[in-house]
Amino acid sequence: MEKRMLTPKEIAMATCDAGAAKAKLSIAQMMVLGIFAGVFIGFGGQGAITIGQTLAKTDVGLQKFVFAGAFPVGLMLVVICGAELFTGNNLMTLGCLNCRYKWSDILRNWAVVYFANFVGSVLLAVLVANSGLMAAGTPIAEAAIKIASNKVAIPFGAAVIRGILCNIIVVLAVWMATGAKDIISKIFACWFPIMLFVLCGYEHSVANMYFIPLGMFLGAPVTWGQAWINNLIPVTIGNLIGGALIVPLFYHVAYMKDVAPAAAKNAKA
Repeated sequence: MEKRMLTPKEIAMATCDAGAAKAKLSIAQMMVLGIFAGVFIGFGGQGAITIGQTLAKTDVGLQKFVFAGAFPVGLMLVVICGAELFTGNNLMTLGCLNCRYKWSDILRNWAVVYFANFVGSVLLAVLVANSGLMAAGTPIAEAAIKIASNKVAIPFGAAVIRGILCNIIVVLAVWMATGAKDIISKIFACWFPIMLFVLCGYEHSVANMYFIPLGMFLGAPVTWGQAWINNLIPVTIGNLIGGALIVPLFYHVAYMKDVAPAAAKNAKA
């Protein structure tokens, strides 16, 4: 019988291989794929706003669930179609801990991909805001404005904590998708964890690169300074702690400490 999924240790090795490939990407490749990832996550966010606002006055729990149910399409596009997402790339720490590449390679990838994710997210927000689909005063526009306003009102410490919890789940979704060997399995691996973090109200830096500018372009009383200082910076810090430190460090101890760096380099050969 064909094996349909990898074991956790095999996923750890595959994650290191993926990180090594990401470390070799050119600046142009990272920019193009990073912009795509920002757009893909924005697509999921827009779908979530569209369906979520229809139930705003019906049931809060149901509204949160349908909002959360639409959002994971963004990560599915990233994983299956191919794109570079900052929060998912936080897992690159695992390969660095096993000497597959340098910390400078990670920082280079994160810096370029983060910037590209922001560019892609804002470009999509500009297009959607001017598409005529979110006219001023409509429920969907008001929903987008409310989301942006609420996000910049989160206290700094709370935003960091929500960012930590979010990216623990996001990188675990990427971890699960790495272990899946067929497209349906990858879809389910993305859907359940991402739905969970959105349902719980955790904060994702790249998603907020879409939600906050979209609300601003539609009239939310939010400045760029507030967007960065009140939300994107603390959420990014939290995402790094959860996705680049906690999960990779724990899995390194669990599955990689007994794998010599030289063996890891040749594991795929």
